[in-house]
Amino acid sequence: QVQLVESGGGLVQAGGSLRLSCAASGRTFSSYAMGWFRQAPGKEREFVAAITWSWSGGNIYADSVKGRFTISRDNAKNTVYLQMNSLKPEDTAVYYCAARPSTWYSTRADEYDYWGQGTQVTVSS
Repeated sequence: QVQLVESGGGLVQAGGSLRLSCAASGRTFSSYAMGWFRQAPGKEREFVAAITWSWSGGNIYADSVKGRFTISRDNAKNTVYLQMNSLKPEDTAVYYCAARPSTWYSTRADEYDYWGQGTQVTVSS
């Protein structure tokens, strides 16, 4: 079992920035991929970004966040980050990190085995 804890959410104005963190603990995999998803009220959970532990620079992003969000990792700290810049009101959602026991990433939520509790991001107009 892997435990994931997100942090860094909050209330920001449009155009502002936030940096989300996802700290992993518990069982350690030799390699695994991590993803960020978000869910706004009344909407389905959607893919945001993903990264693989084993491939440097192996990042993918949803079209809605490309150029604004950056996913990164610090393997020594077992932590994945989501730097969010130029935030828009439509970015408002609960953001979840997820872990996949694979060296490769996925954009599908059902392909991730472990999930954090979520952290709220609210972007005001």
